[in-house]
Amino acid sequence: MVIVWEEYDIVKPKTFILDVDGVLTDGGFYYSSDGKVMKKFGADDNDALSLLRPYMDIIFVTGDKKGFDISNKRVTDMNFKLELVSTIKRIDWIREYFNPDETIYMGDGIFDHYVMGNVGYSIATADADSHAKESADYVTERKGGHRAVAEACLHILKKFFVAFDADMRPKDNINYARDWTV
Repeated sequence: MVIVWEEYDIVKPKTFILDVDGVLTDGGFYYSSDGKVMKKFGADDNDALSLLRPYMDIIFVTGDKKGFDISNKRVTDMNFKLELVSTIKRIDWIREYFNPDETIYMGDGIFDHYVMGNVGYSIATADADSHAKESADYVTERKGGHRAVAEACLHILKKFFVAFDADMRPKDNINYARDWTV
């Protein structure tokens, strides 16, 4: 069943799928002689995801096998699920498990434009590959790992659901990860 939101005459999204590297992180990998040991994740993204979570399912994807454990630690600390999905086969994976018309995808990479043109709505980070930015419905002002996810969440809330009111303090029940004090 397709739900059309009358005000915008668009399909109301049910799922938000985000790439990790370059979106939730700054895209950098920290290496030692032991290999990939660390990634840098942005601030405020978890807070904004908590505001969006009541409205839609949120899932993270990565194609980074060697850094999967690092990404999975951060994503599961926020109480979300991380899937290992090939960057060039993401649209196939989305079609298999979700309705692309009801999906928002956020990415930054050289292959993300293959997904962006085939989902209901797409978002690229300010520092995304040029093909991704050209294919996206919305490009954040902020770079990946620097509150781009928070900006995207507030944009989604405003465009599809209920705009975040900065003058109204959030309710106590938004802290799903229980890792900060409300």
